[in-house]
Amino acid sequence: MAEIDALGAAFGQQTATSQVQLAENFEMFLTLLTEQMKNQDPLNPLDSTEFVNQLVSFSGVEQQITANQNLESILLVQSAAAQGAAVGFIGREATVATPQAVLEGGEAEWFYVVPEDVAELSMIVKDEGGRIIGRFDGEPGAGSHIFNWNGEDANGNGVEDGIYELEITASRADGSAATVDVLSTSRVTAVDLSGSEVVIEMGAIRALLSSVRALREAPTA
Repeated sequence: MAEIDALGAAFGQQTATSQVQLAENFEMFLTLLTEQMKNQDPLNPLDSTEFVNQLVSFSGVEQQITANQNLESILLVQSAAAQGAAVGFIGREATVATPQAVLEGGEAEWFYVVPEDVAELSMIVKDEGGRIIGRFDGEPGAGSHIFNWNGEDANGNGVEDGIYELEITASRADGSAATVDVLSTSRVTAVDLSGSEVVIEMGAIRALLSSVRALREAPTA
């Protein structure tokens, strides 16, 4: 989501400034016009076409400012709608575009989407500090795949529960890199509306609302 609140604030400030400047310029223009009309040479009157053109220009600027005001109102309505909808995410399971997933009880799960068949695909699991925990082979075929991690490092030792990150590198037959989307699914526990874009919280994982790819009812216990 382009940052709606930030855009709305920017448009509001710009519109208010433009209105003040337009009013000042138009008032000065009318003052000068009046003085010129009063002091013009009767035998060589001023060209009225130029005055008409300037009036038309002022009218066009005024219409543009009005359009900006309308756009600002639309952005504010969209922002309010997005915030209201996000609150309804709480308690549901969201699939988001994030490399992070929670390891709990020796289980963590990621989804990854390969856009096309690739020659090689490798996966690296890292902890929150960026330390490599283990390397794994992935599915190189095009489509959506699931990676279930048992919480063991490269030596087969179990690691502590917490947040871990999945990094995937893929290459085509010609050696060029291919982009693979990584996603994870967790229950939404809170929604943060304080920033310029809505953030959903899934336990300790935070993700932008725009990163949500799917939403479903959480399974009952």
